[in-house]
Amino acid sequence: MVTSKTAAKPGAFPIAKPDMIEGMAKGMAVLESFDTQRQRLNATLAAERAGITRAAARRHLLTLTHLGYLETDGSYFWLAAKVLRFSGGYLATARLPRAVQPALNRLAAQTQESFSVAVLDGDEIVIIGRSGFEWKSPAEGKIATARVLAYGLHLGARLPAHATSTGRMLLAAKPKSEFSAWLKARTDTGILPRLTLHTTTDLRKLRGLVEQARIDDYCMASEEHELGVHALAVPLRDMQGRTVAALNVVSSPQRLRADVMQKELLPLLLEAARELRSLL
Repeated sequence: MVTSKTAAKPGAFPIAKPDMIEGMAKGMAVLESFDTQRQRLNATLAAERAGITRAAARRHLLTLTHLGYLETDGSYFWLAAKVLRFSGGYLATARLPRAVQPALNRLAAQTQESFSVAVLDGDEIVIIGRSGFEWKSPAEGKIATARVLAYGLHLGARLPAHATSTGRMLLAAKPKSEFSAWLKARTDTGILPRLTLHTTTDLRKLRGLVEQARIDDYCMASEEHELGVHALAVPLRDMQGRTVAALNVVSSPQRLRADVMQKELLPLLLEAARELRSLL
């Protein structure tokens, strides 16, 4: 007998409806309602963002506060440090971050640039590995992080997929039907957010850029997520040929023009991707 499946995000593991704990799902939806745009929520805002009633949102907020995952002033709630148990546990134990970190460190030392690895989660990419070159100033004798340019490039950071090289590379790895569905969902919910004057927000143009990335097997994005920063990304594939993440490097147009960046750094990215394939 075929059992009905619960509604799930694309890529989520489907389960039978009797196996679904609705209360847990709602609690996680409330927890996921907090982001950089909405760092503090009251029950009304949490209910709107999680798609549940205000009364249910209030109970979940209070429960999460009782468990230590949120803090409150009595009216508004915000994330507590305890939520880092999830990200810390993933980064410490998951195979992918541990597999890519040595390559990131090597690339950073070799080029004195900043590299990261990201995975796709809905509309956003999540950074699961990064490395920036460290140098010693002869004048000051101090260690300083050099050329960590893009804002928010830390482990666990979430960046918009449409405005990043890694995001477009990961969208390009989707089957064309899935990517079309992704675009349609964005059409239904409204225009893509503009982060800089250079951000691509037109869905037709974005489709063209993603399709070009699929053909080229690399992607360049210049000053679309942050002014003064451009990035180059390649896919990371496993032995079965499935794209599991994307590897990128960021620099500034003043330091490296896009054509120079592509000429000098793309071969290194592609070589690293080939070396990592057997580990993914």
